Amino acid sequence: MSKQSCLILVAALAASPAAAHVSLETKQARVGASYKAVFTVPHGCAGSPTVKIRVQIPEGVIAVKPMPKAGWNVDVVEGKYAGEYDYHGNKLSSGVKEVAWSGGKLPDKNYDEFVLSTFLTDGLKPNTTLYFPVVQECETGVSRWIEIPAEGAGHSHEGQSEGKSPAPGVKLLPKL
Repeated sequence: MSKQSCLILVAALAASPAAAHVSLETKQARVGASYKAVFTVPHGCAGSPTVKIRVQIPEGVIAVKPMPKAGWNVDVVEGKYAGEYDYHGNKLSSGVKEVAWSGGKLPDKNYDEFVLSTFLTDGLKPNTTLYFPVVQECETGVSRWIEIPAEGAGHSHEGQSEGKSPAPGVKLLPKL
């Protein structure tokens, strides 16, 4: 390996922890369709293990079902939607508003995934980004991945807001 290649590799590795945040594996999804939201947690909080992940469910995302994880408890907070949504011929006016996985322990040196099955309603606006605020609680410290850019503000190519603590986002595509 050349000295220049080695320096590039070292620079890339040094930069990666700063860019590492909770993100969505699938960066695009269609409105009016099912969406499997896979939240990737790449590290703990400044070296401390992750012990709880809370995901806020945005308006227009319904029929939320969290995937259980061995060694973790799953809790949901239910509430009223802002409106009524048609879901396979049924009218839904309430459902899951937040999901939390807790009781497990994700060491800082490891990564893991937390999964939700959802449905993105027709009322969501195509060609925008839908954000899922996430709070990552650790044995010591908390990381709040909750920053959502103002409408019309810049978005990164990965569906993240460009702030220091970006909320994971998915770009909404038009219904087929």
